[in-house]
Amino acid sequence: MSAHRPYRVTVVCTGNICRSPMGELLLRERFAEAGLAEEVVVDSAGTHSWEVGNPADPRTLAVLARNGHEDHGGADHVARRFERAWLDEVDLVLAADAGHLRELTRLARSEEQRAKIRMFRSFDPMAAEQGDLDMDDPWYGDDTAFDQTYAEVTAAAAGVVEHVRRELASRRD
Repeated sequence: MSAHRPYRVTVVCTGNICRSPMGELLLRERFAEAGLAEEVVVDSAGTHSWEVGNPADPRTLAVLARNGHEDHGGADHVARRFERAWLDEVDLVLAADAGHLRELTRLARSEEQRAKIRMFRSFDPMAAEQGDLDMDDPWYGDDTAFDQTYAEVTAAAAGVVEHVRRELASRRD
């Protein structure tokens, strides 16, 4: 990793319209609050192409707005599919659930690439302690389902920021 290249984080779910954009937008905000916005680039993608080209689910943007978050690119979000070649460029890939983790791990061509792939909720100490690392998919639910996903993303966000802060510090050493 070059000390001059931004640290790249990609959040991944199925279609890139619910969970992964929510994670992307919340992490962008958290990295900005931590003073790391110039050093960290956050984006998102899906494991499938079903939603490619579509905007973020309006319920994703609504739950963020309900909870007082500014739009950190949500209005401009366009769903895309995760590409194998990105594993050479990203530093951390955050899978929303075990199915995404399996798919991403299958794409990895080396142990180095596999080491970049983590479950998003593995950064939430309580979820890790309980062994419940899957992020609920709110797609078929109502506002309550999106609130649940928001709570899961929020609970892990601080751990992601601290992990990246340590990674950036090791680059400088």
